[in-house]
Amino acid sequence: MQGRNIAVCIILSIVTCGIYGIYWFVVLTDEVNTASGHSQDGTSGVVSFLLTLITCGIYGLYWAYKLGEKICEAKASRNMPSDSSTGVIYLLLELFGLGIITYALAQNELNKMVGYQG
Repeated sequence: MQGRNIAVCIILSIVTCGIYGIYWFVVLTDEVNTASGHSQDGTSGVVSFLLTLITCGIYGLYWAYKLGEKICEAKASRNMPSDSSTGVIYLLLELFGLGIITYALAQNELNKMVGYQG
């Protein structure tokens, strides 16, 4: 896992017309799977992206909810305080078309885990 500057990721996503956003989605999914211990049994970033594309975004709603749950698991395994409603918050953001905010919030949590001294 590596920390990323969220502002740079958002700007790159806008400037590249979403291409960097796809990369960010894939890497974010893979890193959350690794952080939560689901790297072997979790759906990879590429598969998650393809399923979201094929289902016209419906799988993305499920992905957002599961992403929040996996972040809570990862934080709990590191003895960090976690909020059990993270999955619901990410789901609502995706539902209202604010996926980039979901990415930013999830990246912020990953950044905290990378820099966390526990």
